[in-house]
Amino acid sequence: MSSAAEQEAAAGKRAAADGRSTADGRAAADGRITADARPAVVVNGTRRAAPPPAVPARPGTPVPLGARFRTGPDQVAGTNFALWAGGAEAVELCLFDGPGPAAGESRVRLTELTHEIWHGFVPGVLPGQRYGYRVHGRWDPWTGARWNSAKLLLDPYARAVDGDFGLPPEVYGHVRDWPEQRVADTVRDDRDSAPHVPKGVVVHDDATDDEWTYDRRPKTPWADSVIYELHVRGFTKLHPDVPPELRGTYAGLAHPAAIGHLTRLGVTAVELLPVHQFAHESHLLERGLRNYWGYNSVGYFAPHAAYAAAGTTGGQVGEFKRMVRALHAAGIEVILDVVYNHTAEAGELGPTLSLKGIDNRGYYRLQHDARRYADYTGCGNTLHVVQPHVLRLITDSLRYWVTEMGVDGFRFDLAAALARSMHDVDMLSPFLAVIAQDPVLRRVKLIAEPWDVGSGGYQVGAFPPLWTEWNDRYRGAVRDFWRHALPDVREMGYRLSGSSDLYAWGGRRPYASVNHVTAHDGFTLRDLVSYERKHNEANGEGNRDGTDDNRSWNCGVEGETDDPDVRALRRRQLRNLLTTLLLSTGVPMLVAGDEMGRTQRGSNNAYCQDNETGWVDWSLRDDPEWRPLFELAARLIALRHRHPVLRRRAFFSGRAQSADGLRDLAWFTAGGTEMTERDWYAPAATLGMYLSGRDIPGRDEHGDPIVDDSFLAVLHAGAEPAGFVLPGAPWAERYEVVVDTGREEQEEAPDAVHPAGVEITVPGRTVLLLKADAGR
Repeated sequence: MSSAAEQEAAAGKRAAADGRSTADGRAAADGRITADARPAVVVNGTRRAAPPPAVPARPGTPVPLGARFRTGPDQVAGTNFALWAGGAEAVELCLFDGPGPAAGESRVRLTELTHEIWHGFVPGVLPGQRYGYRVHGRWDPWTGARWNSAKLLLDPYARAVDGDFGLPPEVYGHVRDWPEQRVADTVRDDRDSAPHVPKGVVVHDDATDDEWTYDRRPKTPWADSVIYELHVRGFTKLHPDVPPELRGTYAGLAHPAAIGHLTRLGVTAVELLPVHQFAHESHLLERGLRNYWGYNSVGYFAPHAAYAAAGTTGGQVGEFKRMVRALHAAGIEVILDVVYNHTAEAGELGPTLSLKGIDNRGYYRLQHDARRYADYTGCGNTLHVVQPHVLRLITDSLRYWVTEMGVDGFRFDLAAALARSMHDVDMLSPFLAVIAQDPVLRRVKLIAEPWDVGSGGYQVGAFPPLWTEWNDRYRGAVRDFWRHALPDVREMGYRLSGSSDLYAWGGRRPYASVNHVTAHDGFTLRDLVSYERKHNEANGEGNRDGTDDNRSWNCGVEGETDDPDVRALRRRQLRNLLTTLLLSTGVPMLVAGDEMGRTQRGSNNAYCQDNETGWVDWSLRDDPEWRPLFELAARLIALRHRHPVLRRRAFFSGRAQSADGLRDLAWFTAGGTEMTERDWYAPAATLGMYLSGRDIPGRDEHGDPIVDDSFLAVLHAGAEPAGFVLPGAPWAERYEVVVDTGREEQEEAPDAVHPAGVEITVPGRTVLLLKADAGR
């Protein structure tokens, strides 16, 4: 008797043989598609044969990949098309004479093949031309071969995309409703997908653009950086000072009203949630929702068209560049959150939009059973980055965004998936090696989300020099400290001082740690002190989505309340969290709207909430209740910019700097004594951190020693007031209060000066930052 797997395979192959047909209705029992098969197209609801090509392709060149408009040696203008499609039997370029599903289609056979790249130069194809590909080859999902020329495919190198991705049955390479669901993905669907999918657009990149020539990148050093994570659409969608037609667009972010908020706050970089062209998942569309965050990429060179006010036939490219230039002019760098670990094509039951139909086996990691996909991302597929052509796709994309679009760095979603060699995460993997030696990419900011969902995927602290990392251990420790849930203060000490336990190796520096208390996924800062349970019901998944590990405290009431005492306590906790973040050594990251109390009403997974839940509420900006929070954030960022002791480029040594015993970093108990080993292991609600500004390692731009003020930070998470004895010599003779989170308005009372040795009273749940005066 055969095994269950063998029976399933046999059933699937029979179904594939019986259920497949070529475009003209003839059986294709062997699964092959001949090079001259031409599926019909639908125009104005009428099914008809595709028109023949008007102009044959000239040989063209295999490089660069993608569609490049140029003038040939005989002064004939046209576009060179080049597509890597390993294993394919034929490639047809499809040209469309207009937008929408009724567009007429002409096909041009690409007959030249060089190193698995199909290429041709087509005279007369000008910028603005819509196009796609049909790739012919075997249909044999059991071996990973999923070619289906009935499916129009997006060029992976398309610089612009026109149209949106809906997911009707026609865009799937397999028959979704095949009766035997176990093998549905093995039965080829021959319906034409062209009327239902977006098209690539030929774009002319003008390298002599004078405006771009005069762009000046801020080149902010890592240690001086303050990152602000935002969503292009959500940041300005409700902004009253941005013209309505620009809200939610690249142009809206470039508007002086939007940039003015960033400069007043003092951030040095914006980190944009994904702006690569992405698709919406079918389960969201079926519920009337859309993918809002954009972690579902399908075009790694194209700015997401829905964020463009300038149209979708190439105008989005120029609009994006102008946005970058405007931000640069304000001294703000642009970092892109990029998703190269997976694509919107999902697993074997996902749609056929691009790579799956070009060469499924070449682009994706497959299991031993090649019908299935290896999934280290939780999204159905994982790009096979060890393959040279996949690595080339990613690095070509990265260089394009740096050299031609002007961006300053990248945050890599699920970066551990990119660092896997065959199966395990490998810090000597081809991806990391290529980045390290690339003359363009090694110069930009590189941020890893240092984990994926596969075995061994958690890699915080493991990425090599050049890389910084989202430090989720910082996030957890700070949240736990302020809800008084840490068993002792060891973890907090490491996180406040740069996480040397994670990053003090291999030449890495404190700025390898991107410190954050919140991010796009999870609670907003306000919700972190207002909710203890997630409230994701609006996502339509029974509140099962999103993490349950929120490490939040609602201050005694779940959700919004009119109780003035609870509201005051929550605002104090927000001040504590913001102050802790901006005084910590490392690179702080804020999330758009947190500085003025934005709420998602308890949602900790607003990935599909393209509405007021996910957008920044600008009415909070001038609300008397929340305006002081913005003022505090701006004041702390300005303080950080003024004082190099708060943004050190080297780890603290903890050793005496001189004969008087002064050290660059010291820790104190509430009694004013230096902490002992026993103190670190004891539960404590109060922690004192002394930062010495004397002899900071390094030199300034003139080669002179760096000397700064010294500070004492006192963090008290207890509910009741506590005494704290201010350390005496050699630390200071007197202390001046600079920040007091116990006060709503930081300027409402004169700064207090206290002599060393006295016991001051620290109010419950308060951070005090005091400038230490040595009296010398």
